[in-house]
Amino acid sequence: MLLPLFPDYSLNCVGGMEAAVMQKQMDSLQTILLSMKNTMEDFRGVVLSLARLQHDGKQLAKGSSNQMNKKQLQLRIGVKPTLTNCIDGLVLLHEIYHDEYLLKSSLVSALSALALKPNSGDLGALHQLLADQPNILNEEVQYIFDIVFAEEIC
Repeated sequence: MLLPLFPDYSLNCVGGMEAAVMQKQMDSLQTILLSMKNTMEDFRGVVLSLARLQHDGKQLAKGSSNQMNKKQLQLRIGVKPTLTNCIDGLVLLHEIYHDEYLLKSSLVSALSALALKPNSGDLGALHQLLADQPNILNEEVQYIFDIVFAEEIC
């Protein structure tokens, strides 16, 4: 985190201390920015994977050699989820992660402007926001798991 540069001048009597602290703060800032960039790249990979999964799921349901009709897509065998449930779940997860990614990538982009006028509170909040990915309600995740793993729950 960035620290104020000795506003009371108590350590300025030590030669080069101010420059050394400033350099250390800039190194910390660079480390944080690199960490955020790496986190966003990982997050982007998750979003792209979910996009491919939901796209492939839709294509498989539409383009199989035995063209599935709406009734077949909603056919349930026991407590297992229907194909429609699975595809809808993938679409929902992709939308949630995609929106979260867009929000966080916008924040990281705006951070470059803040880097010239750093504020430890802003940087800390942004770092925490990126570390807390994605921000999905537990109830939503549990609902999706209940549908997908219904057979194992029973």
